[in-house]
Amino acid sequence: MGEMDLQQLRYVVAVAASSSFTRAAEKCFVTQSALSHQIAALEREIGQRLFVRTSRSVALSEAGAAFLPHARAAVEAADQAVEEAAAASGTIVGSLRLGVIPTVTAMDVPGTLRAYRLAHPSSRVEMTVGNSDAMIAAVRSGDLDIALLGLREGVVPEGVASRILETESLQAVVATDHPFAAEGSVALKDLAGETFADFPVGTAGRAQSDGAFRAVGVERDVAFEADSAELILDLVASGLAVTLLAPGVVRRSAARVAVVDVQGGPARSEHLAWHATDPRSAARAFLGVVTTRDQRPPE
Repeated sequence: MGEMDLQQLRYVVAVAASSSFTRAAEKCFVTQSALSHQIAALEREIGQRLFVRTSRSVALSEAGAAFLPHARAAVEAADQAVEEAAAASGTIVGSLRLGVIPTVTAMDVPGTLRAYRLAHPSSRVEMTVGNSDAMIAAVRSGDLDIALLGLREGVVPEGVASRILETESLQAVVATDHPFAAEGSVALKDLAGETFADFPVGTAGRAQSDGAFRAVGVERDVAFEADSAELILDLVASGLAVTLLAPGVVRRSAARVAVVDVQGGPARSEHLAWHATDPRSAARAFLGVVTTRDQRPPE
């Protein structure tokens, strides 16, 4: 083996991720010529072309596709070695990659992140908003460190470590002038004739309501699908539809809509999830400062 070094492996991983020498150089904070020179030197050393270059694109060669997983593993292992060495002395230096559902209510996310940053100022926080199923897969693969999930009650996220933060029964949400607005509660079957707004088919948010109606043998008309709870609530407020949402989600728009308890309705559990066997030091540190809604100091 010659002079292959970790920086060259980082460059290979960056080019493969972006399919561009230019974008990879920007991400690695080097000139494109320096990055290209280092990859060319690595290719000469191993005697194989790692990338197929055309005027418009860069793609992995067959040898590159075989090389990449090992290069990525080496880079990740080196980064983790640095992180763990720092963590041994109480310093968290790696980035915390946090994924949250848009309807998270069980955790005070800003407050928890503030506590984390105060405790670990050398750690960068990267937060994304996503779908529960996709984020479970991202935690499993190591692309996310922590995820805040919303799943139908009784469903356990597979392949990750997790704990339930809160379980809430969903409420029916209707326009303020809807006939049900004055009711204390309704049965799930009473909603069968309504037009619904809900999350897209196949998402964990949608599965909560679909499963409940399926259990009582009732079909419903979901005319409006949206990724955003705010948009769903706008449709409800305008009188176009009704929906089922967790109480914590509705509180933000309580003045514009009416909420009604649902007998035999679905419930949602919010889960905190992390890697099942090898959580990074940043993930372990975050778990140490988690604050749920019930633990917030009084305002």
